[in-house]
Amino acid sequence: MKKFLLIIISLLIILFVLTSFTGTNYLYKALWCFTADIDDYKIFDNRTVNIGSGQPIAQSALYNSKQPSNELNSLLEKTSSVALLVLKNDSVFYEKYWKGYSDSSYSNSFSVAKTIVGLLTAFAVQDGFLKSFDQSIGDFLPEFKQEDKSKITIRSLLMMSSGSNWDESYSSPFSTTTEAYYGWDLYKVATSVKAVRTPLSEWRYKSGDTELLGLVLEKATGKALSDYASEKLWKPLGAQHSAIWSLDKKEGREKAYCCFNTNARDFSRIGTLLLHKGNWKGKQLLDSSIVNLFTSPLNIMDEENKKADYYGYQLWRLPDREGVFYARGILGQYIIIVPQKNVVIVRLGEHRGEIVRHSFEEVYSLVDWALKDF
Repeated sequence: MKKFLLIIISLLIILFVLTSFTGTNYLYKALWCFTADIDDYKIFDNRTVNIGSGQPIAQSALYNSKQPSNELNSLLEKTSSVALLVLKNDSVFYEKYWKGYSDSSYSNSFSVAKTIVGLLTAFAVQDGFLKSFDQSIGDFLPEFKQEDKSKITIRSLLMMSSGSNWDESYSSPFSTTTEAYYGWDLYKVATSVKAVRTPLSEWRYKSGDTELLGLVLEKATGKALSDYASEKLWKPLGAQHSAIWSLDKKEGREKAYCCFNTNARDFSRIGTLLLHKGNWKGKQLLDSSIVNLFTSPLNIMDEENKKADYYGYQLWRLPDREGVFYARGILGQYIIIVPQKNVVIVRLGEHRGEIVRHSFEEVYSLVDWALKDF
């Protein structure tokens, strides 16, 4: 028994030395947590996205009068939904919560945060912090001043076409994405990528592109991402609850590509801003031409040499449902905008359904419910 314990202790010491030497100590946290969760803000350090004067969302006179079909409701339960909110004409039309969640419960946005960072990038251009979308990110990040990496622009990051070698694997504990999620040096992880393709030549989904946008915004504005989000979104949109943005370490940097935590009602404000093309209650916060650009289909080819018309600028699209676009996260976090019905749908949950084209079955089911019954 003593020999066995000695062997185990020796192996653990060797493992610790190896992971320390290779900079992979984040693996302990990854293996302990095993998989990402909608409540992961509890295991990370966070920064507050402060509110101003909260503006309640009106409740429709037809509140909860249109119920989902039994088929849709079963799908929502099968995919472990925790929140479903529908706004029609800027009023709460339908609302339901599961598993103890409520209209004030925090939930991880995952990649819905990419849309938020995209909008903040647009605000930074509008505010003059950035010259244009075509500015080189090397103006802000010295690691991108030389050779092929100097060709990476803000636009190429927005379009997920930077040409970097970021590894977007979710199953491997050794992937770049896993290190970014559980590690504690996002700057090093994001800026260590290599340029392997010509920017703007191919669409390839990479969380690293959005993380680089976050680093650019931090340098350009001189503000933490959470503070800029508070200034440009959370306060003007009248959010009623402070959001929290998870960091790589205490007082560190925001996980810009994910991990913006709030509730369904406050998430819906992002959708309402996009629905009205940057206008909030009569005030034009963001130029409508920028929203039109962000929600238009890309004209570049994807990895399968097909046009990536299902994506815009940090936003997804449904090409076969005219005008519909949405933000989405990996566990089925959605802010869906259905312009022809003046509808915004927020769905939060723990799983996604079956893949349908470049989207998921629950997205199509929710959109078709709105198109048919609203």
